[in-house]
Amino acid sequence: MSGFLEQVNTAFDRAAGFTKHDPTLLEQIKACNAVYYMSFPLKRDDGSIEVIHAWRAEHSQHKSPTKGGIRYSMGVSDDEVMALAALMTYKCAIVDVPFGGAKGGVRIDRRNYSEGELERVTRRYTYELVRKRFIGPGIDVPAPDYGTSSKEMAWIADTYASLSDGEIDALACVTAKPLAQGGIRGRTEATGLGVFYGLREVCNSAAEMSRLGMSPGLEGKRIVVQGLGNVGYHAAKFLQDAGAIIVGIAEYRAALSNPAGLDVEAVNAWRIEHGTVIGFPDATGIPNTLDGLELDCDILIPAALEHQITVENAPRIKAKIVAEAANGPTTAAAETILEERGVLILPDIWLNAGGVIVSYFEWLKNLSHVRFGRMEKRYEEGAYRRMLSAIEKSTGTKFPEDEARAITEGASEQDLVYSGLEESMSAAYQQLCVIRERHVERGISLRTAAFINAIDKVARSYSDMGIFP
Repeated sequence: MSGFLEQVNTAFDRAAGFTKHDPTLLEQIKACNAVYYMSFPLKRDDGSIEVIHAWRAEHSQHKSPTKGGIRYSMGVSDDEVMALAALMTYKCAIVDVPFGGAKGGVRIDRRNYSEGELERVTRRYTYELVRKRFIGPGIDVPAPDYGTSSKEMAWIADTYASLSDGEIDALACVTAKPLAQGGIRGRTEATGLGVFYGLREVCNSAAEMSRLGMSPGLEGKRIVVQGLGNVGYHAAKFLQDAGAIIVGIAEYRAALSNPAGLDVEAVNAWRIEHGTVIGFPDATGIPNTLDGLELDCDILIPAALEHQITVENAPRIKAKIVAEAANGPTTAAAETILEERGVLILPDIWLNAGGVIVSYFEWLKNLSHVRFGRMEKRYEEGAYRRMLSAIEKSTGTKFPEDEARAITEGASEQDLVYSGLEESMSAAYQQLCVIRERHVERGISLRTAAFINAIDKVARSYSDMGIFP
């Protein structure tokens, strides 16, 4: 199997062949601008010393700051962070978020470390980033990824603030923070919610569903989700609430199936209590978690790590839609197999962009120092009340108070975040459809359309800077 970065670049090169940009410009867009490798000692709770290895890659500074998550995983390497940083560049361009791409990681399995040890690792990692100017509100803004959460982001924000000598915008150095530390409502579920909005958009397309021999709408669609972390859980929950049937859930130790449907909340509660989905009642256990990907379903959502669908299992995938909630879950060779079988792949660089979209909103909130909705919410409610009062007078009808309150309530921060996320995901999908139709005679995929879209937008940025014609 080729490396992750090589696979990303293969997809880039395939799309670049459909553009007319200068080859030198294409090489510049594809190149990773900077990679910082670091090692530092960690004193474990038992007094022993361990050397920690970590990275941060900044793929493109055509927009500032760069943006991308930090993962804690034993799979972290220079190849991985460079590939993920490249995907972030293209992802931000596709959904019109004005960031360059970045990614970072620490090579540890967080399950083997105490909370105190994780805090020491996180704060030292942040110190190293500050020392080399690889973090800052206008430089590079991290977020959570696999193995990290808002807790690590809080430690990063606190460490950066303590080193920034009173910088007023210090909290904007990182996103997905707890609300009390400048976070934004809706960020926790943002990526999973974005997956939901994207899938809903696709499934509501009569033309798209007709090509797949499926009926429009999410209701009744049978879905398998791989990964019950933050992204997989929220995607599954929103889809289930919309009437989809979760027939399978795969976790890192095992998988579950039930053709009649699994209760996502109940499965997640069991996982939290027992540390695994194994033993969950009213479901068939599957010891080999990868076998869960091959369950009979309409939609497969890989929401774990890269390289989950390969040439080995792609021929046995039964889903008609593969919705990439994780980064790079489908290898290039597997993608070819799936496309030849008529499977629709919703590419990661569009479908899982919800996190960076809402991170952008949080970054703006931190820079403006004003919560979204604070200034207009009461005014909107007053205006809606006056309109409702006029309707009541003209019709002689009095609305019940609870109904009137629901009609006249102004938009909260979460309402605005959800609305902005929904609009961003929908608009990006429509752009990809236009590009795909433009090349309909050559039968390009949505992934190739997404890369074409990203290349064109990044190229326009370089042109606007006068670097390339």
